[in-house]
Amino acid sequence: MCSAMKTFSLKKEQIKKDWILIDAKDIVLGRLASASANILRGKNKPEYTPNQDCGDNLIIINSDKVVLTGKKAENKIYYKHTGYPGGLKETNSVKMKAKNKSADIIKLAIKRMIPSGPLGKKQLSNCKIYPNENHNHEAQNPQVLDFGLLNRKNIKS
Repeated sequence: MCSAMKTFSLKKEQIKKDWILIDAKDIVLGRLASASANILRGKNKPEYTPNQDCGDNLIIINSDKVVLTGKKAENKIYYKHTGYPGGLKETNSVKMKAKNKSADIIKLAIKRMIPSGPLGKKQLSNCKIYPNENHNHEAQNPQVLDFGLLNRKNIKS
């Protein structure tokens, strides 16, 4: 007799969310965004369910010190539109860091790696980004994830 495999689907009551802290100092932006998107979606857990928000809550500190490789700091252009004709605005990461918008650089990179839709917006809201080491989530006892030790390419030396 052959035993049939059952597909496991996580129920809303079974979801357990942890708090994870990542220090973005000298970390490459794309690698940080990719790992962060997987943590927010819950793809790092064995009980991953695509239609549930089973990912962890994420705290990213030192967003001012994140690194872009190559000439992306000057050449990568971020666009936004005002909604009016001719209202296309463009900027790069150097200008965004000068305006203290380094958290937006990371948030945009993560946002583009998460599916668009209501569930993706909910998962992205579980990510808190701070420009320096100060954050107000000490009460949640976040687990510190040393991202630089996972792979030597994660740190730009």
